[in-house]
Amino acid sequence: MKTVIVLLGPTGVGKTGASIILAKELQTEIISADSMQIYRHMDIGTAKPSEEQKTSVRHHMIDIADPSEAYSTGRYIAEVVPLIERLQREGKVPVVVGGTGLYIRAMTRGLFTGPSSDPELRRSLLAREGERKGSLYAYLQEIDPAAAVRLARNDIRRIIRAIEVCMKSGSTMSSSQQERTRPLPYDFIKIGLTRARSELYAMIDERVDAMLSQGLLDEVRLLLGMNPDRTPLQAIGYKELVRFLGLEIDLQEAVRLIKRNSRRYAKRQFTWVRQEADIHWIDVTGLRDSGSIAGKIRAALRDAAGQREQSA
Repeated sequence: MKTVIVLLGPTGVGKTGASIILAKELQTEIISADSMQIYRHMDIGTAKPSEEQKTSVRHHMIDIADPSEAYSTGRYIAEVVPLIERLQREGKVPVVVGGTGLYIRAMTRGLFTGPSSDPELRRSLLAREGERKGSLYAYLQEIDPAAAVRLARNDIRRIIRAIEVCMKSGSTMSSSQQERTRPLPYDFIKIGLTRARSELYAMIDERVDAMLSQGLLDEVRLLLGMNPDRTPLQAIGYKELVRFLGLEIDLQEAVRLIKRNSRRYAKRQFTWVRQEADIHWIDVTGLRDSGSIAGKIRAALRDAAGQREQSA
């Protein structure tokens, strides 16, 4: 099987800069596995690569959907497969950078095949949540406690999907996770980046401050004028500023919540990644320079290749 490199790790750990250096050295291209970077006009808050970075290395699966569109994991996989096939025909090893656990899991372990979505049921559930905030999460805790533990209380889209699976199939999403399509037929080399939690959290706080300085608030104002789908507005950094613009909270509180929610998200990402098998872990604590991180990734790739040769 042909190789695909997957670079994993929580938000803010240092994946972007290191992946660009790595892709340049390998003379290849990067495939984003971030469920928010797919949306146009959401540049600052999703920490997309800069124009200079995208010019130096070609990136895919960024800016491919309007904020008004709903975008599924199934659609992501359908669009990623031809990209991987093209790159491999050209003799390139794709570098997938993420990000979003569902996208990576669908690639490496197969796509969850639950019941189809029910727009009427979803509207009803949204209305219920609108009448009493938190009611859907409480309901999910009753019918599928295992799914509730994995999901954030404010991740309404995935909470609704978990409830929908229960109501339409008669079984929980947790018990239905075995029902998956086949994983993509590639040799995935998964490299995971980690760093000391206190250092990661400090870097996340710094990044939030930088985003605000770069104009995140104006980006949110622009997004609100586009009648976006509910999903983009649930992204961290956007939903808190929407509350500020709606006069629910002041700016200081919005910034505090962005930082807190970003740290919590990083913790959930790390917890998820730790559950994945066959990951070669790299501790980048103390490293801020992308070149140094890329050097560690190169060493891990050599080790992974050596292990594969020994087991062949």
